[in-house]
Amino acid sequence: MLDHIGFPVSDIAKSKAFYSATLAPLGIRVLFEIPPETSGGAAFAGFGAVKPRFWIGTGEALKGQLHVAFAAKDREAVDAFYDAALAAGGRDNGPPGERPHYHEGYYAAFILDPDGHNVEAVCHGKEWE
Repeated sequence: MLDHIGFPVSDIAKSKAFYSATLAPLGIRVLFEIPPETSGGAAFAGFGAVKPRFWIGTGEALKGQLHVAFAAKDREAVDAFYDAALAAGGRDNGPPGERPHYHEGYYAAFILDPDGHNVEAVCHGKEWE
């Protein structure tokens, strides 16, 4: 349904480093960067596996908490995402585990990014693939 999503962060260098480390276990990396000189003053970093689908940029940081969930291929990738996020300075917002209140087979981990946004890695059971 969605092609891509983006939002401003308070410190692009810090957030780029955080997301680079955190998303690496999911096979997601920086694929494209747009410097402020070519975009009218804002800088952007686009993350993805094949195409940039998750973007962060400079600007006024969002107020409130954004939630974004990244698909993981298996439970081990969810666990690796969580460990990488904590090592990169993320804060725990729910350790890896089953969340049967969402649906059977829902396995996820939640962390808070440098701006306090709720970032999730999730894999679903076979019936949801």
